[in-house]
Amino acid sequence: MRLLRAAATLALTAAATATALAAQAPAAAITAIRADRLIVGDGTQILSPVVLVQGERITAVGTAAQVTIPRGATVIDLRGHTLLPGFIDAHTHLTSIDNDGGDLAALRETPAHGAIYATVNAEKTLRAGFTTVREAGSLGYVDVAVRDAITRGLIPGPRIHASGPALGTTGGHADVNGWSPFLQLPGTGAIVDGADQVRHQVRLNVKFGADQIKIVATGGVLSVGDAIGAPQMTQDELTAAVTEAARLGRKVMAHAHAGEGLLAAVRAGVASIDHGSLVSDEAIAEMKRRGTYLVPTLIILEEIVHDGAAKGVPPYAVAKATAIAAERRVRLRAAYQAGVLFALGTDATSDIHGRNGEEFKYMVDILGATPMEAITIGTLNGARLLGVDRDLGTVTTGKLADLVAVAGNPLDDVSRLAHAAFVMKGGAVFVAPAAAR
Repeated sequence: MRLLRAAATLALTAAATATALAAQAPAAAITAIRADRLIVGDGTQILSPVVLVQGERITAVGTAAQVTIPRGATVIDLRGHTLLPGFIDAHTHLTSIDNDGGDLAALRETPAHGAIYATVNAEKTLRAGFTTVREAGSLGYVDVAVRDAITRGLIPGPRIHASGPALGTTGGHADVNGWSPFLQLPGTGAIVDGADQVRHQVRLNVKFGADQIKIVATGGVLSVGDAIGAPQMTQDELTAAVTEAARLGRKVMAHAHAGEGLLAAVRAGVASIDHGSLVSDEAIAEMKRRGTYLVPTLIILEEIVHDGAAKGVPPYAVAKATAIAAERRVRLRAAYQAGVLFALGTDATSDIHGRNGEEFKYMVDILGATPMEAITIGTLNGARLLGVDRDLGTVTTGKLADLVAVAGNPLDDVSRLAHAAFVMKGGAVFVAPAAAR
């Protein structure tokens, strides 16, 4: 009994000491940010705003008349600028570079190359104002390693939601096709056939750190020997992926361009259809009913059509992209106008890294979104899709201090969003105008 009383006394003493030390520790410094306007991320704006940041979180948001700047606070003056939430790109490939050879990269390179590319591209992406990204497949769990290195502060970069290798079928978009059957070639993702293999790979990806699962439901533009709308997973395989991922607390993103494969992925319960190039009226209705997001990755196909050949994109891929370009614009606009939920995703590969903000203008031009709607798509909608809207997506008291500023008013010229003049992530400034430093 005496031993128990002594232990309890020691525990109380330790707790009291910890409380006293915490009380003595200096409070985190306060930063006050002023700008011409604040676009909150939920479709509203505040003129002449003041945002207070302490540590990694936002502690106050309002007009200059509503928010008092504490004495001793560091003031960042962004006059002439618009302040926004950190942008979210829900479909990136940080491990790729310009002219990396496409399928040939799988023969010539190792995941170590991808780690080097991702380290460079992560910083480019952050400096473009994208403080959060969802990686859409990475061999060797490179995205997991880079995510963890960023979290530890070893390298600069956005918050990464990692997928690990995408799940695709033999001969499909995630495979490497067109070579001799006597060569044992790796896929560009994990090659799985049958529901049991799908479940096993989902478990492996989660075991090794994946935040979500990516599956390949239809053919693609950059793959050899498959049509864009060709279904590549059975309904059983798709359902197995979603069910097993959900059991392990993960969502599923589905590469799907068109046809029955896209519709089957929606019916299986995926969180998002990525690309959705020729989404049908039936699929639009089903996506609306289920709340499935569409991540249209507009910039990449437009650039493949217009300058893919100059960038070294294979002729068959340019031909595929060109064949669907006009109808793609019609179908994606129809989905947006019908009320399908959209999130911003660039499919950033090659030299798109660091140019992610150009996607906003494509959403206005192709989808018919207003600039304010495009901003919501690239902030709050992305946060909701990723399940992080409690901390990100809007400039709101209590949320993480992920903030971006651009010169002028992007509601008048949405292309301004492609040029971040100020970037803060978790209260740390990574980019600032010279006058604000």
